[in-house]
Amino acid sequence: MVESDPKTDQSDAPTATSPGMDWYVLRVASNKEDRVRVTLERKIAIEGLQDRVGRVLVPTVKERRIKAGQVRVAERKLYPGYVFVEMATEEDGRIHEDVWFTIKESSGVGDFIASAGKPIRMSVGEVSAMLAACEKSEEAPGLSGLDLKKGESVKITEGSFENFEGSVESVDERRGMVTVVLEVFGRSTPVEIEYWMVERT
Repeated sequence: MVESDPKTDQSDAPTATSPGMDWYVLRVASNKEDRVRVTLERKIAIEGLQDRVGRVLVPTVKERRIKAGQVRVAERKLYPGYVFVEMATEEDGRIHEDVWFTIKESSGVGDFIASAGKPIRMSVGEVSAMLAACEKSEEAPGLSGLDLKKGESVKITEGSFENFEGSVESVDERRGMVTVVLEVFGRSTPVEIEYWMVERT
């Protein structure tokens, strides 16, 4: 259904789901996830549907990124194009009419991941991974892109050495720089590059 983020540690993942409810995956327009979440939460409160719809979540992770020597904190959505909805369905597995109308009439909403006209309930493992990701997003942000190790093969994606391939010599996390050894005119040449300009090969 939805791939679990491999970096999410599920060992202490919360598995709490509201009584009588399960988690389902709603497809939404790209980059509209947060707007859809806020809209649904407001509509659910206005229509008094809290007994049928619980939480509406958009799992994100905070990352520190260094560019041109400046450190910035950015949020990255773990599941772009999806919103997770906790809700109670009818006995036959279908969405209650009032709930479906409220959700469907919201701008940017597509459809639930479903089979035979019924939304597919997320597995316990998928729910645990998703909730753990939401909990993890509250932690201090890590520095994205600087988990390269000495000797790893990388490719330069931007700048004067774009498309050159080489191996990592060293990583300077404080400055956000990676030293890569490239073959230039038949000679091994160390080049210092900003971390976001390299990718693993």
